[in-house]
Amino acid sequence: MAILDTLDVIKTLQNVHENDKAFHILKDFERVVDNLGLYVFDNWENGELVQGPVIKRHWVKCSFMWPRTRMPDPAGGKILTDYDCKVGYEKSFVMKARQIRKPSDIRPGTKKGRLDKLPVWLVHIAIPKSLMLDIYSGDKNAYSKEEVEPNAPPTVAPMPAADAPIEEPVV
Repeated sequence: MAILDTLDVIKTLQNVHENDKAFHILKDFERVVDNLGLYVFDNWENGELVQGPVIKRHWVKCSFMWPRTRMPDPAGGKILTDYDCKVGYEKSFVMKARQIRKPSDIRPGTKKGRLDKLPVWLVHIAIPKSLMLDIYSGDKNAYSKEEVEPNAPPTVAPMPAADAPIEEPVV
C-alpha cells in the first residue's frame, strides 16, 4: 500500500497541463469512460487523477482516488472489464496539510500545517488503445455486447394515418 502525497498529485496534474500529448490522451481516456456510461454509477464522477496517463504499447493506464467513505460503485468497474479494460481497487492513504485554524495545527518549527493521513480508495484503470481508437473514431458498436437477431425487422415508429390531425408544437 503506497501512501500518496498531495505534492505528487499536484505534479501529475501540472504534467498533464504542460504536456499537450498527455492532455489529449487523458481526454481520449475520459471519452471512453463517458461513452461506456460509467458516470451513471455512484461516485464515479468524483474521482481525482493521481497518476497517469501512463502510455504503454497496448494500454493507457491512469489511477484515480476517492475518499474512503465515497467508494465508486464496483458495478461501474464491471462495465469496464466487459470491454477488456483492467480495473484494480486499492485501499491507501494520502498525506494532506491541515488547514491552520489554531496554533496546534502548525507543524513545530515551521509555519506550515500539520500533515494528516487521510484514508482513500485508489482505482487503477488500464484501457486498451484499440478501444480508445474505436470510440474516438465513433465505432463503439464494434465492442457492443448485445446480440442482435439477424432476421428481426428494424424498429421504426408507425406512420400516422393520412387523416390524423397534425399536432402543432407547444411554444
